[in-house]
Amino acid sequence: MLNPIQVLCSDITSLSLEPEPFASYTEADIISTVEFNHTGELLATGDKGGRVVIFQREPEGKTEPFSQGEYNVYSTFQSHEPEFDYLKSLEIEEKINKIRWLPQQNAAHFLLSTNDKTIKLWKVSERDKRPEGYNLKDEEGRIKDISTVTSLQVPVLMPMDLMVEVSPRRVFANAHTYHVNSISVNSDCETYLSADDLRINLWHLGITDRSFNIVDIKPANMEDLTEVITAAEFHPFHCNLFVYSSSKGTLRLCDMREQALCDKHSKLFEEPEDPSARSFFSEIISSVSDVKFSHSGRFLLTRDYLTAKVWDLNMENKPLETYQ
Repeated sequence: MLNPIQVLCSDITSLSLEPEPFASYTEADIISTVEFNHTGELLATGDKGGRVVIFQREPEGKTEPFSQGEYNVYSTFQSHEPEFDYLKSLEIEEKINKIRWLPQQNAAHFLLSTNDKTIKLWKVSERDKRPEGYNLKDEEGRIKDISTVTSLQVPVLMPMDLMVEVSPRRVFANAHTYHVNSISVNSDCETYLSADDLRINLWHLGITDRSFNIVDIKPANMEDLTEVITAAEFHPFHCNLFVYSSSKGTLRLCDMREQALCDKHSKLFEEPEDPSARSFFSEIISSVSDVKFSHSGRFLLTRDYLTAKVWDLNMENKPLETYQ
């Protein structure tokens, strides 16, 4: 029996973007993040060139019953461009750090993408009909002379070739001093969080000019800095809970009902260190690079440099399972 990782890999083997022998490719083509939407029908990839490529799963055919693992290109768009911060003399890369899909509310899809500084909300929609028979426009879209309009007609929708349109809806900027490493959409479908090395901000999807700082671990003296935030994630259905991981290998579960600034965690998940196994590299390899809730919300899955660990929210002193 295949384990979940093998199943996932076998399902998307046809999505290999490895270049053909002797094909030319640049560093901008290297994928930096991938994310399935909630149904698994769409898969978005972001690359170092600031592009987002969306793949769509092919429906299973009667003649090819095992073709449903194939994903073909659905849409491609430029999400971010390289920028330069003149005040800080800092280049801002266009590389996409994270992509997150919003739960689908209607026929259109929405996703968030971020580089080091700026988060953008995109709408992905399909159009297979076009209106014809305007009263005040001609077939090419030019405004008619009103004096030439002698009768009224009802515009009609005519079928056309399917066209996928991607349009920017919101730009959330100027809220992070350090590099954004995580974004996570809340279960209330109205808010999301963004995390950088030292702070986590809470945004409303409809408000772009302000956010609320809910975690700030920046010390008064930067020489006292001992750890940084590496990832943050909302609980799948409790909109007040979120977890963030650190470079020390710890996980902190926070409850936004307790206080506005969640500097004090509700739970701390930390595995006691074995003194005999400690080495020069212990602190480096214990840094958690990503954290995810299970679909049930009961468990946490974390990944560091050498292991993947499963944690129970009711047991803080050690993980349930560790996979080398």
